[in-house]
Amino acid sequence: MKTIIIAEAGVNHNANLDIAIQLVDEACKANADIIKFQTAVPSEVVTKYGIKADYQNDSKYKGESQLEMTKRIHLPLDKFYTLQQYCKNKNIEFLTTSFGPISTKYIATLNMNFSKIPSGEITNLPYLEAIAKLNNQIIMSTGMASMSEIQEALDVLFNKGVNPKQITLLHCTSEYPAPIESLNLNAIKTLQKAFGLNVGYSDHSLGIEVAIAAVAMGAKIIEKHFTLDRNLEGPDHKASIEPKALKLMIQNIRNIELALGSHEKKISFGETLNKEIVRKSIVASKTIQKGQLFNEGNITCKRPGTGITPMKWKEVIGKVAKKSFYEDELISL
Repeated sequence: MKTIIIAEAGVNHNANLDIAIQLVDEACKANADIIKFQTAVPSEVVTKYGIKADYQNDSKYKGESQLEMTKRIHLPLDKFYTLQQYCKNKNIEFLTTSFGPISTKYIATLNMNFSKIPSGEITNLPYLEAIAKLNNQIIMSTGMASMSEIQEALDVLFNKGVNPKQITLLHCTSEYPAPIESLNLNAIKTLQKAFGLNVGYSDHSLGIEVAIAAVAMGAKIIEKHFTLDRNLEGPDHKASIEPKALKLMIQNIRNIELALGSHEKKISFGETLNKEIVRKSIVASKTIQKGQLFNEGNITCKRPGTGITPMKWKEVIGKVAKKSFYEDELISL
């Protein structure tokens, strides 16, 4: 199964539609399967009293509330239809995450194949029920969530008629950027075993190696934040990778998929060609006259492997030579 790779643009457009379109272009160049944005009506996301997280603080906007920041970095709802149409023309799947009732009703009009439940909404019952009504594939991030909270969220979805086959969980560490020692990739296996669902990985670490490792551990979806320039102002740029790294990550993931192959232990075509060259046969270690007995003093094992296999060593020992053999000649019976 091919890993679905989501290039997470999020709000890295800085409320600029032209930058958002550039992000679509770069995701296409990198061969991502999906590009994802974030759709929100700021006033339904956070109260006027909400403070910013440490990673969201910027000296240029010191004293700014989270609501003020959200207003500054989000695109208006009507811009997402334009982005979706642009994605269709570029042959990349469009996805955007909603963050409240108004934005969820809006994204319903976009008829997307997927809905993405962000980590911050996993304990939001009305939101979960609204997403369930969209009746499409659901990707649910599990950052900051305990196993019991994940189960509670799943129960809400199941009770609203969502088929388990429609759901993919994303293991996630909700730090931006996430320290390498906090990533706990083994939790991918834990989630698979506990819930019996497809599991992917949303990577907030710096670099690309962890996302690649997650694929080797069975992640079905990889989500990775990217930006045009990590030095741009905005809360998520520093925890994102740039287009060149995104392309390299995707290339490496595709290579890992090829390398993983099947669960069958089989001999490759190249190995078949090499087998006779590098395996050994039973050969004469000195001249052996016709009628002599083969013994440990006159036979040995050497390449190539085109004669009697050394696994039959004990069957050859004590047999009578039916002809004479020169040193290094393959023994035959």
